[in-house]
Amino acid sequence: MVTAIVVNPADNVATALQDLHQDDVVTDSGGRSIHVRGDIPYGHKVALLRIERGSEVIKYGEVIGRATRTIEPGEHTHVHNLESLRGRGDL
Repeated sequence: MVTAIVVNPADNVATALQDLHQDDVVTDSGGRSIHVRGDIPYGHKVALLRIERGSEVIKYGEVIGRATRTIEPGEHTHVHNLESLRGRGDL
């Protein structure tokens, strides 16, 4: 069963299609399986691979932000570890 969706092959995060819990195994729409490292609410992002601090976070084939710390595969990717690069007047 697909539990997360990847829209573009360049994406390094997937979107949860249901609430995910620690130790769940996520199967994304690209066929990858990832162990979840904590609770991730429906509609939020889960890292598909290690995203180094300062690296781009890519969703829908577009850069949506920058990792403020290293994000491990299966980790919730949200405002606590992601800095938005969109809609900011200072960039």
